[in-house]
Amino acid sequence: MRNYITVIMFVSCLVNGVKGQDGILSLTDCIQLAIKNNPTLMRDELSVSRAELAHKQAQYNRLPSLNGSLSHDLSQGRSIDPTTNQYIDNNNSSGSQSLNLSIPVFNGFSIIHDIRMKSNATQAGKLEFEGLQNNLKLDVIEAYVKVLTSQDILKQVENRLTVTREQLHRNEVLNKEGAIAPGDLYDMRGQYGSELNELELTKQSLNNAKIDLAGILNIPVQSLPAIQALEIPSEFNALSSESLFEQSQLALPQFRAMDWRIREMEQLIKVSRADYYPSLSLNGGLGSNYSKGNGNTFKQVKNNLYKGVGITLSIPIFNAFRTRTNVRLAKIELEQANFNKEILGNELRMETARAVFDLKISQLNVKNLREQEVNYKEAFRIATVLYEEGNSNSVLYLTAKNKLDNARSQLIIKQYELLMQKYINDYYAGSLDL
Repeated sequence: MRNYITVIMFVSCLVNGVKGQDGILSLTDCIQLAIKNNPTLMRDELSVSRAELAHKQAQYNRLPSLNGSLSHDLSQGRSIDPTTNQYIDNNNSSGSQSLNLSIPVFNGFSIIHDIRMKSNATQAGKLEFEGLQNNLKLDVIEAYVKVLTSQDILKQVENRLTVTREQLHRNEVLNKEGAIAPGDLYDMRGQYGSELNELELTKQSLNNAKIDLAGILNIPVQSLPAIQALEIPSEFNALSSESLFEQSQLALPQFRAMDWRIREMEQLIKVSRADYYPSLSLNGGLGSNYSKGNGNTFKQVKNNLYKGVGITLSIPIFNAFRTRTNVRLAKIELEQANFNKEILGNELRMETARAVFDLKISQLNVKNLREQEVNYKEAFRIATVLYEEGNSNSVLYLTAKNKLDNARSQLIIKQYELLMQKYINDYYAGSLDL
C-alpha cells in the first residue's frame, strides 16, 4: 500500500510539473509529458545510446591493447624448474608474470571504415529516434482530440436530454388533462429512454478516450486532469499533394535517416573487404619467472626479467570463402537499404496525397454540416411550434429533432476530424511545432 501511494504521489508531482497555471493540461503539456514519461519511447532511446557506445568503441579500437598475466604452479615428482630448465625430483612451486603490448599498424583500413560505419549508424539512429518522437506527438494529438470530441458529444447529448425531458414532462401534464394523444406520450418516453442509453454510451466512449490518453502519458487515468480546449480554425493553408510530398522528404527525420543507413552499408562493404588484405601489428612483451628452490623470490623476478619486441604479419590465404561471402552479404544489405528508402518514399507519396485529399474533404464536410445545422435548427423550431400548438404529432416532432441532433453530433465529429487532418498535414510538412 505504501509503494502504491508513493507511485501515485510521484505521478501527481510529475503531472503537476507540466500543468498550466490554471490547473489544466494543454496539448503541449501532454506532448512534453509523453516524451518525458512514455516507456516505449524511453526504450527506443536505448537504441541511440547503444549506437553511440558502438561508435566510441570503434574509435577506441585504434588504441594499443595492453594485457598482464600472473601464474603460480605447484608440482610434485620429477619436473622442470622454469628458472633453470633443469629436471628436479622434489616438490616445487613456481610462477611467472608477463606484460604484453599489441599495437595495430595496418589492417586493411578496417578500423577506419568501422568508425565511419558506426558514425553513420549513430546519425541514422538519432534521426530515427526523432521520427519516433514525432510519431508519439501525433499519437498524443489523436488521443487528445478524441477526448475533446467525446467531451463535446457528451455535452451535446446532455443538452438533447434536457430538451426531451422538458418535452416529456409537458406531455405527461397534457396527457393527464386528456389534451394529447397517448401515442405521443409513449413516443416521447421511448425517445427519452433512447437518449439515456446514448448518454451512458457517450460516457463510456469518453472514459475509453481518457484511458488511451493516460496510457500514452504513462499515468493513471485517475490522475489525468482536465485538458484545454483547442481552437478550430475556419481556414487552412493546405499544400498540394506534390508540394507536401517533397516537403515531407526534407522534413521527416526517418526519411533523412535512410541516407545515413545507405552510407552505413557502404562502409560495411569496405569493412568486409578489409579482410582480403594482410594485417600488420607491432608487439612488445615484458616478463619474468621464479621458483621456490632458487632463493629469494623478488631477486629471481628481477634477475629473470626478459623483454621482447616484434612484428606480426598475417596474410589471408584461404578462409573457406568467408570474406567473399561477407562482402556479398554487405552488398545485399546496401541493396536492402536502397529499397527501404524507395519503399518509404512510395509510402510518403501515398500518405501525403491521402492527407491533402482528406483535409479538403473534411473542410467541405464541416461547411456542409454547418449549413445543415442552420436549416435543421429552423425546421426543428417550426416543428416545435406546430407540435406544442397541437397542429402536429410526435413523429414529425421527433423526426425534426433527431435530424438536428444528428447534424450537430456529426458537426462536432467532423470539426475535430478536420483539426486532426490539419495536424497530420503539419506533420508531413515538418511544421508540427508543439
